[in-house]
Amino acid sequence: MQVPAYVEYEKATSVAHALALLARYGPEARILAGGHSLIPMMKLRLAQPETLIDINGLSELSYLTATRDQLRIGALTRHAQLLDSVDAARHFAILHDAELVIADPVVRNWGTVGGSLCQADPSEDLSAAFAALKATMIIAHPGGTRTVPARDFHTGPYETVVGPGEILTEIRITVRPGGGSAYEKVGRRAGDWPVGAAGSALWLDGGGLDGGGLDGGGLDGRGSDGGRLDGGTIADAGIGLTAVGAPHFAAAEAEDFLRGAPATEESFARAGELAAASCRPVSDQRGPADYKRHLACELTIRSLRRALARARQHGGGPPGGIPQDEGRAQTICR
Repeated sequence: MQVPAYVEYEKATSVAHALALLARYGPEARILAGGHSLIPMMKLRLAQPETLIDINGLSELSYLTATRDQLRIGALTRHAQLLDSVDAARHFAILHDAELVIADPVVRNWGTVGGSLCQADPSEDLSAAFAALKATMIIAHPGGTRTVPARDFHTGPYETVVGPGEILTEIRITVRPGGGSAYEKVGRRAGDWPVGAAGSALWLDGGGLDGGGLDGGGLDGRGSDGGRLDGGTIADAGIGLTAVGAPHFAAAEAEDFLRGAPATEESFARAGELAAASCRPVSDQRGPADYKRHLACELTIRSLRRALARARQHGGGPPGGIPQDEGRAQTICR
């Protein structure tokens, strides 16, 4: 029977109280949010904190707030809440895509967005999604708060910039016109960790194309003639990758290439090649390194196509939900 080692337990009543408890118990204390990663690790004795500080009762950290120019997500927001958020889906469809393939309803009902990010698993879905969106993390400490770009948040496998006396409290994403985003994942079975996954966000010059929705542009995102996407010029791009050894969960060289490039199949194919070249996957029980590198290329292209289709249609995500029948045209990646 797997039983955790002896541990002290404290229940925080506010963020300030949680910070005070962290200061009292020192670096061997751990924050308990959803617990779906921490508790199994404690049972296996891979993690042996001396004190657990339970923050599940802190409603001040559970919220989704959308303004004209920003989406704010409290760190204690449950995966199911993010999945069901109309505001999140409307502005950033990539979050809906990613949440839909995270674990199962039981885990999503209790697991938290902040907990997943702080676990810093190198195969974490949301880390790639927030990297693609170039989100900002808000970290509270006894002296106030500090901000950290999502791409600087993780310092290595299972390591973040959050210090022993600090708490991740919020994730912020800037809302920009002319954008669309999407997430593509391959796993061994439904709800499993990814063998490889990619998320993309695109912003077009001029805020997208008139009359260029999915109905007019082909369900596979290629365009009605099945060839060029003809989606205008890419003003900015974000590409997030997970489970494939991408530095900081991102493909910076591919993003640089796309900036100012035409939104065409040729551009996306080259971006996929650059994304794969930037990865350092390792062979493990989920698949060989060469296959993961192939996935990095292929899934980057697929997510870019869907992101463009959404940018053309709505300048973001479809209101009232995400279409589930968007086609996935095949591309050959070496």
